[in-house]
Amino acid sequence: MMSFKTLTLDELCERLCENKKTLIVYHVRSDADAVGSAFALKEIFRLLGIPAVCVCADEVPERLKFLSEDTQGTVVPPDGAEFGHERAISVDSASPAQLGSIFEMLRRDVDIMIDHHGTGTVYADNYIDASASATGEIIYAVAKRLVEMGKLLHITPKIINCVYAAISSDTGGFRYANVTPATHRMAAELVEAGADSVDINHRLFESKTLKQVSAEGEAARRLRLSCDGKIASVTIPYASMQYLGLNEESLETVIDIPRTVGGAMVAISVRQPKAEGVFRVSMRSMSAVDVAAICKKFGGGGHVRAAGCTIEAADIDEAENLIIAAVMSAI
Repeated sequence: MMSFKTLTLDELCERLCENKKTLIVYHVRSDADAVGSAFALKEIFRLLGIPAVCVCADEVPERLKFLSEDTQGTVVPPDGAEFGHERAISVDSASPAQLGSIFEMLRRDVDIMIDHHGTGTVYADNYIDASASATGEIIYAVAKRLVEMGKLLHITPKIINCVYAAISSDTGGFRYANVTPATHRMAAELVEAGADSVDINHRLFESKTLKQVSAEGEAARRLRLSCDGKIASVTIPYASMQYLGLNEESLETVIDIPRTVGGAMVAISVRQPKAEGVFRVSMRSMSAVDVAAICKKFGGGGHVRAAGCTIEAADIDEAENLIIAAVMSAI
């Protein structure tokens, strides 16, 4: 079994300052924490004079392109691409499986992982702070420390806006249980430094595509309550995706439908992105139930209050029943 080093913040900063052509990789089905952290880190490397490229197995979602489009075009490498990099650094990716095909393209070789998830599989030398609300918090701490060390002259608006988006996204607009006093202080510091909080929060929480609205409508139609209303779940089968013309990006907000049901302790969404019997599960806890522990039983992970996994089953009803049964045993 390979042994990886746990880095201190100063050790991480020293490693980052090494002048090596760098790939910044992050998880599939990316959210604003992944994209924001990756592109904030890329900006840090630009300021350090170190060449860096952000890479993901999935394209940046349309609603998050404001974080990347002024810096880089596509993040998806062509088939058979040879990166020519000297090191790879992952952000916001708790396990190699989350990197998708990129991990295989890198020949399973990642040099440093920077993450904030409490559960997962360590696959590189790492700086993991489970107390951080988002990986963006860590990236901002890195930027500030590099200024203190004299490595950076200043923190640019690009870093500030990317980090603010990362934190706001992963905290649900500062509404989730992962928010700490330090999170609020950091957010205030970012706003004072010029983060466009109004525009960023509008883009993250108030601007939806018609397909996202259609997906939420389908989720509401398929809402199911179990365990005397303690569990609220929704399913989006492949047939619904075809009929409504949905893609995985369209399904990002369907978890909000069961999560807002009064009295529910756990919210579940089960999606079937392709015809085969593979189902994506997202879970949110509005109680003391540890959904990361539940998802870990299915090979997934995440946070105590927000986690996900992939389930193989004969059909979507079986997948939903499997995850509901696991939740019932934890309540």
